[in-house]
Amino acid sequence: MYKSPSNNNELDHLISLLGKIPGLGPRSARRAALGLIKKKDSLMRPLANALSGVAENVHPCGICGNLDINNPCHICSSTKRDVSLICVIEDVSDLWALERSGSYRGLYHILGGTLSALDGVGPDDLNIKNLIERASDAKVNEIIIATNATVEGQTTAHYVTEQLKRFDITISRLAHGVPIGGELDYLDDGTLTTALNSRRPF
Repeated sequence: MYKSPSNNNELDHLISLLGKIPGLGPRSARRAALGLIKKKDSLMRPLANALSGVAENVHPCGICGNLDINNPCHICSSTKRDVSLICVIEDVSDLWALERSGSYRGLYHILGGTLSALDGVGPDDLNIKNLIERASDAKVNEIIIATNATVEGQTTAHYVTEQLKRFDITISRLAHGVPIGGELDYLDDGTLTTALNSRRPF
C-alpha cells in the first residue's frame, strides 16, 4: 500500500501514478518524481507534453495491433514489406525487438497477450479472430508463431496453430536454443533440451 511521503496532494498523486508504471515500485517512483521536479523545464514539462501527445494521437492499428499515429500503421501500409509473411507475437514490445534486429521484412499480428487459465484469459480475450481472417487472404503464404518460450506462450502457440491448420499455408515457429555467444555451462536445462531437439545438419 502506498504511504504518502509528504503532505502535498499533487506530489503524492504523481508518485502514486508513477508507481503504477511497470518496473517502477514506490521507491523508484519517489526518485523519479524528485528527478522530474528538479528538472521542470528540461524534463518535466517536455515529458508532460509528450504524454499528452501520445494519449491523443497514438492508437492501435486496426489490422495488426501495432501502436502508431496512422491507421493502418506504417508497417501494414508499407509497400516494401513482404505481405506473404505474418509474424504472430504477444505484444508491441516484441514487434519493436524484431524491428530492431532488422532481419524481418514481413507483416505482424499482435495477440495482445497469452492464454492463461489462472488469469482468466481465454481465446476471446486475444486478437485471434482477426488473425484467422488475415490467414484466409490468398496473399499469405506463411505465418510465423513467435510467442515467448514460456508455458503460456507455448500454450498460445499450440492453440493458434490448431486454428490455422485449416488454411493451406506454412506455419512455422521461431527456433529456441543456444544463443549466439552463449556458453553451455551457463544455460538452463530447458534451453539445452530445446537446442538438442531442434538440432539441424551442419
